[in-house]
Amino acid sequence: MCFIINVYSDNQQFILKYLRDTEINLNNILIITGDFNIRDHDWNPSYLHYSIHEDTLREIVDSLNLELLSFIV
Repeated sequence: MCFIINVYSDNQQFILKYLRDTEINLNNILIITGDFNIRDHDWNPSYLHYSIHEDTLREIVDSLNLELLSFIV
């Protein structure tokens, strides 16, 4: 069994804090998708700023043995 997790993070980054601070015991996570509400130059080249929340997201992705993919439109 694989899990697909869809999330929405508010402007206070609640879901990032939850994922970072909570030991996740789900095996077989296939994908985490959703709106993490993080504005950053990495996935929006027209946005000229860097967000420290992007680092947290990358740490979470690494800890779950996943990859971060972004599609630039």
